[in-house]
This record gives sequence, structure tokens and C-alpha cells, in this order.
Amino acid sequence: MTDNSTYHYISSFFLVGIPGLQEFHCWIGIPVFLLYILTLLGNSVITVTIRLEPSLHQPMYFFLCMLAMNDIALTSSIAPKMLGIFWLEAHRFDFNNCLTQMFFIHTFCIIESALLVTMAFDRYVAICIPLRYTTILTKPVVIIMGLGSVTRATLMVLPSPLLIKKLPYYTKDVINHAYCEHMAVVKLANANTHINRVYGISIALSVTVLDLVLIATSYVKILQAVFQLSSKNARSKALGTCAAHVCTILVFYTPALFSFLTHRIGKRVPPSVHVIFASLYLLVPPTANPVVYGVKTKQIRDRVMGLFFPNKKISEN
Repeated sequence: MTDNSTYHYISSFFLVGIPGLQEFHCWIGIPVFLLYILTLLGNSVITVTIRLEPSLHQPMYFFLCMLAMNDIALTSSIAPKMLGIFWLEAHRFDFNNCLTQMFFIHTFCIIESALLVTMAFDRYVAICIPLRYTTILTKPVVIIMGLGSVTRATLMVLPSPLLIKKLPYYTKDVINHAYCEHMAVVKLANANTHINRVYGISIALSVTVLDLVLIATSYVKILQAVFQLSSKNARSKALGTCAAHVCTILVFYTPALFSFLTHRIGKRVPPSVHVIFASLYLLVPPTANPVVYGVKTKQIRDRVMGLFFPNKKISEN
């Protein structure tokens, strides 16, 4: 048996980018850059609009503001390094920085999922028990729900980098990915990684299943309440308030589903496809969310127009 003392622990990883498409990195960087800029602009506009407009100081919009800030943080944890790889050939990534990026990416993803649950609960209360809406979703409750989302994500993800820190890394330092994804890093360890793999999959499945069950339960209750309404116009209006949230759920979970399926089922899928789907999962939803809410939510749309065109009369709520 070889003595481990004859080996040197690696101090950095080499991020390949998109395997097999290295010659196109400079071109791939363009849409990544555009998605990043659009995410920053769109979510900043949403946040500023809600902050400046008193009529939007309601639980629904506070949760939307949290979602916008989380989207900015999520994209900022991945896009700059990706652009450095694609445009500056900055493939090397310090070991600890890589673990830090991994921690923040997975934490922000779980926060995103939790915020979608809180927004589903907000719609449930607004539609099913509207007379108690202001007494249930008070500002302290909204703050506690937001902090709870952050705390849950932090406690769930924190063990992952700590477990990785205990693994020996001697020889393999090439990550066939555009960012430090948990399983991609774990695979390079010169040791048994069964605990790391089980923990990573358990967290991913438990978060997804639990949050989707809670969202589905909320919408079952919402649909039951809506179809009990006698007025067709009332039913349409009630469902209309959920349209943006439903679109956001689809935008977030659909790329995640495709990414999961390509990893678990698509054994013959090229590595480049795996990386592209995993990257789209992190880059597209934060870009699409402000567009969805800007188009589907009249109050947001009118206030954004008023922010940029103050002399133009906006429609009343």
C-alpha cells in the first residue's frame, strides 16, 4: 500500500468549462453574459420598484423581492467564474474558493425552492381565507418565513463542503464542468465517497419532494376554493393572481428535471449536454422571473412603467 505522505494535496481545481466545446467558449460566453446582465437589471428593477412603491408593500411583493435578491445572488455565484473560463482562460480555481462557490450555489437553489413554497402559501391564504390575510401574513411572519428559508438552506448545505474538506485529493484535479458542482468535486477524491454521495442525493430529493408536495397541496386547496365561487369573473381573477407564480414554478423546476434526467437516465448523453443543462438550470430562471412577473402581474407592470415614464398615466389597480 502506498504511503499517503508521499503525495501532495492539491490546492486548486481545473474547471474545463463545457467539455468538447472548448473552441466555442468565446461564443458561448456571449449568451451567458447577456443572461447575467438581464438578471441583474430585471431583478434590480423589481426590487427597486417594490421598495419605492408603497402600494406594493404587501406580503406577496415582499416574497417577490426576496426571490429577486436571491436570483441576483445565485447568478452572481456562477456567472463571473464561467465568463472567466470562457473569455479569459481562467480555468484554475482555488480549492477553498471552489467549495465556497459550491456552498453558495446549492444554498441559493434551496432558498429559491423555499421561497416558491412561501409564495404558494401566500396565494393560499389570499384566496382561501382572504379575511384573515392581513392577520396571518404580518410583516414579522413574512420576515420569519424568509429567515427560515435561509436557515434551512444553510443547515442543509453546510455539511457538504465540510465532508469534502475531510476527503484526500492527491492526483485528480480536473473538473469537467463550468462550475464547482457537488458530485463533480466528490468524484475526484482519492477515497470512499459513499457518505458524500448519499448525503447529496438525500438533500436534493428531500428538498424537491417536500417543497413540491407543499406547493401542490396549496394549489389543490386553491382550486377547490376557486371552483366554489359562483362568479366566473371572480374565478378568473383569483386564478389570474396565481399565473405568475405558476409560471415561475415551471421555469425553476423544468430545467432542474431535465438536468436530473440527463444525469440519472441519459448515460449516453455527451458530457457537454450535462453541463449545458446544469448551467441553464442556474442561469435561465433568474433571468425569466422578473419578465414573468412584469408581464403577468398588472401591479408590477404599471409601477415599472411609472418608474421609467413618470409623466405617463398608468392604469388603476
